[in-house]
Amino acid sequence: MKDASTQIRSTIETFEPKLSRMNQNDVEIKSSTTAWSKKEILGHLIDSAANNHQRFVRAAYGAADQFPIYDQNEWVRIQQYNGMPWDALVTLWAAYNHHLCRVCQCLPDQAASAPCNIGKAEPVTLDFIVKDYLRHLRHHLDKIFR
Repeated sequence: MKDASTQIRSTIETFEPKLSRMNQNDVEIKSSTTAWSKKEILGHLIDSAANNHQRFVRAAYGAADQFPIYDQNEWVRIQQYNGMPWDALVTLWAAYNHHLCRVCQCLPDQAASAPCNIGKAEPVTLDFIVKDYLRHLRHHLDKIFR
């Protein structure tokens, strides 16, 4: 999980400057009424960081056996990310992910096998959750720059 911390940090260092240079008007555009804008995608990544922060810490002390399902569309709809300044979203995204890097560094090695159940039939390990967070982060950042 410590390797994931290094990879998250590298992802921040790669993408934060690129995100900061994006045009405020361009990041609000939606390709359809059901698609997310780039602002909403970044907002979703902030929500993902918040949800996974809880999972990482709770799994480390054995309290991650029952998490509610994360309804990403409702989170994005309710928080209205398109109305936020882009620079504030970029700053919050980077800061939250820097914090998650530190959290991953602090996780004890034995926590890697801790079970996490996110509204599924079968739990997955904390190690899986951490690696999946990184995969998810990169997937959506790639969407922003497509």
